[in-house]
Amino acid sequence: MAAAGVANSVVPRNRTNPRNGAFADDDSMAFETSPGVEVYSTFDSMGIREDLLRGIYAYGFEKPSAIQQRAIRPIIQNRDVIAQAQSGTGKTSMIALAVCQIIDTTNREVQALILSPTRELAAQTEKVILAIGDFMNVQAHSCIGGKNIGEDIRKLENGVHVVSGTPGRVYDMIKRRTLRTRAIKLLVLDESDEMLSRGFKDQIYDVYRYLPPELQVVLISATLPHEILEMTNKFMTDPVRILVKRDELTLEGIKQFFVAVEKEEWKFDTLCDLYDTLTITQAVIFCNTKKKVDWLTEKMRSHNFTVSCMHSDMPQKERDAIMSEFRAGNSRVLITTDVWARGLDVQQVSLVINYDLPNNRELYIHRIGRSGRFGRKGVAINFVRSDDIRILRDIEQYYSTQIDEMPMNVADLI
Repeated sequence: MAAAGVANSVVPRNRTNPRNGAFADDDSMAFETSPGVEVYSTFDSMGIREDLLRGIYAYGFEKPSAIQQRAIRPIIQNRDVIAQAQSGTGKTSMIALAVCQIIDTTNREVQALILSPTRELAAQTEKVILAIGDFMNVQAHSCIGGKNIGEDIRKLENGVHVVSGTPGRVYDMIKRRTLRTRAIKLLVLDESDEMLSRGFKDQIYDVYRYLPPELQVVLISATLPHEILEMTNKFMTDPVRILVKRDELTLEGIKQFFVAVEKEEWKFDTLCDLYDTLTITQAVIFCNTKKKVDWLTEKMRSHNFTVSCMHSDMPQKERDAIMSEFRAGNSRVLITTDVWARGLDVQQVSLVINYDLPNNRELYIHRIGRSGRFGRKGVAINFVRSDDIRILRDIEQYYSTQIDEMPMNVADLI
């Protein structure tokens, strides 16, 4: 790999919205781990610096989740790590914490680079780093498309410890020599199965070529298909693997149902019938295409239902405004594509509807993981046409789970 310089530096840190209490106690999850992986049941026992511990506790964390108990130590010991865990178990805060621990705040160069598949996830990761690293005065910046390039240049010229970004904008900043890579010692690929799939693989490689040769690489995702794991041999050195067994993956605490609809047209009436149930809580409705999102939003609004929508063709400003509205609870029903399926954390969402069943099995887990965050209860409802039954059964079998017909009293379960 052609390196742009020599790395003799440190790593960054993360932040997000405060939590009440700790994670669900999910220690019983079945992990397949490399030999020698130890379990640390408290943050204090991990050898984390004092000012970072203050940030963790101030942020509302009390004890580490199962994935954090296993993966944080190997990461801060500078090992390459492949970590997989269920949605909503603290992967973003784990990245933030490890990054903050490794960073040298006296050196105002970029020491850690976190790449994410969506702008919203990259921005969320930046917030978590800033929050957890608050007492360390860690400087982090999100480099994402759709935002002002001048602002990126100014921030990077000023000096930051951590960059959280999307591959296209990060590569652009590296080529302009505004993002200097010589001190980067940690690369994190969040939602790494998506990052190493066809859509992003070339962009990731473009960035990777500019990074120092002795780079530490960490891959994190809820789903890590075999072909992705095979690929890691090319750029990881003897990685520590912390993987969840597949039949442990469907999310505990999320009840999954289906509604049989004979024809596509009947889905809309079914959704209207469910609208009052959706607004008890906050709900995310997934469609497979941007066109379908626009169509369904328009149709719901024409029937006087209040909904908001989001997809990747919208201007970034509009996407940001919709996200803020939804996070604040001002908007209660969000219709979206899979741009929203990965990593985004809105505490109040406890209902996910798959208006269309997802195109692949991995996406199913990511979508339903938007509800029931951090061990809370959640409900997922799948609209299933007769020719979708096979896909639904395939998902059930793949994850060793059961998806029952939706009961009449579904509102009581939310």
